[in-house]
Amino acid sequence: MATSNTRLRKLARAKLDRQLARRAEKERRQRQIRAAAAGVLTLALLVLGGMWIGGVFDKEPAPLEAAPDCSWTEQDTAANTNLKAVGTPAKTGIAKTGTSTMAVALKSGDTSGNVTVQLNNELAKCGSAALSYLAARNFYGETKCHELTHAEGSFALRCGDPSETGNGGAAFTWYPENVPPSATDPSASPAPTASPAASASPTPAASAPPAAPRYPAGTVAMANGLYGSQFLIFYKDSTLDANYSVVGRVTSGLDLVTKIADAGTVPNSSGVDTKPKNDVIIQTLTVTSDTPSPNPSVDPSASPQSSPTATPAS
Repeated sequence: MATSNTRLRKLARAKLDRQLARRAEKERRQRQIRAAAAGVLTLALLVLGGMWIGGVFDKEPAPLEAAPDCSWTEQDTAANTNLKAVGTPAKTGIAKTGTSTMAVALKSGDTSGNVTVQLNNELAKCGSAALSYLAARNFYGETKCHELTHAEGSFALRCGDPSETGNGGAAFTWYPENVPPSATDPSASPAPTASPAASASPTPAASAPPAAPRYPAGTVAMANGLYGSQFLIFYKDSTLDANYSVVGRVTSGLDLVTKIADAGTVPNSSGVDTKPKNDVIIQTLTVTSDTPSPNPSVDPSASPQSSPTATPAS
């Protein structure tokens, strides 16, 4: 009897062990399934998060920022009190073809009239944009052209500095553009070979032709490296080395600038003889856009039409 009971207990114990083993195996498989599901869910969340950050689910992708047409650099008005803070022109949407017309009403003593300038939007888009921006804000109205150069290859009326110091103007600058090539010296003629029968008297060397003007009469240029409003009107062919950005050319009224120059100059506050004898006042300056030209390029070395040609000094 005892043997039978012992056998029954063993069978029951074996059955219980099998049940416990099956239960443990079931729980182990469930844990594996839950772990795998959690891993898949985590991976899916990571992928979806990356796609969301990357803008895959955006209805309309964010537009890329357009590259600037002109890069303006603001200047410190505290460091230079001659500057005027006027903001900066737009960096994009600037006219890059055709021409604009700048009309300058000048008065000097008993002389007054208009100077009309064709601005080149293709080769000098930043200079044209700066002039248009400042004109729209009446920056030039009732300001004086403070300098008139008349020697050493520089014949120009300089305007656009309300402080009249030469160190003032609008408090922004930009990179040079449409700078004419540097003047190169003409090749020297070969020296003649000496001959035993030649006369002892020296033969004078042929004079070299004059250098081509970098800034023909009628050229209008911005004063690079200074401030965003100063410009020059060349009333005679000029050969100076300064790298000014050519922004356009005078189409009418150059004779008015020449008449102002003929009135002469007096020493400025630094003792330099470049101040116009009679104050030269810009009464108004406006810029209007023209119909785009099929060929708006202007060669900086080309003489403007309707401008007088300078007569070489004897």
